[in-house]
Amino acid sequence: MLTDGFHEVPAGRIAMVVTHLEMRAPPRLKPAAGYIGLSLRPVTAPTPEWYRHVYRRVGEAWLWFSRLKLDDDALAAIITDADVEVYALQHEGQDVGLLELDFREAKSCELAFFGVIPEMIGTGAGRFLMTAATDRAWSRPIERFHVHTCTLDHPSALAFYRRSGFIAYRQEIEIAEDPRLTGLIPRTAAPHVPVFE
Repeated sequence: MLTDGFHEVPAGRIAMVVTHLEMRAPPRLKPAAGYIGLSLRPVTAPTPEWYRHVYRRVGEAWLWFSRLKLDDDALAAIITDADVEVYALQHEGQDVGLLELDFREAKSCELAFFGVIPEMIGTGAGRFLMTAATDRAWSRPIERFHVHTCTLDHPSALAFYRRSGFIAYRQEIEIAEDPRLTGLIPRTAAPHVPVFE
């Protein structure tokens, strides 16, 4: 257990506060407006190449790296599992967002990955995608829908999840290798997060 006070983060590492959120019943959200040009495409047989491409476009600015550490077989085992649903948010025929719902835990759904490319932030695309995610999660006989976010994510992510009906229930500190120093992500990514070598 961490004690009160400051704790030095080793060189080559990044530190983040991770907030876990959940909902135990479907939220009462306003229906999604009819966003022109937006649609949700189920990706029934995602390849690791396609998945990594969209994952990078959505998450590189926020240092998403966990799926980049997996080899093709390990990644494919997750994203092609019968209890994992993968969707692409499309705008005018282009993949501009990623939604992954993980039902592998009984009576539960994890919002495993969720986001839109930086150019779509603030357009309503995130709300459209969240409405779709919530509808699909609660269309199954689950008792819990959960997600986690961290301080490396978009500054509005935590508030967005709370407005969407999730309730924060736990926090953790995570320390990890800086993916910009391991070559997983370009060194120029996430300039708002300092690199300490």
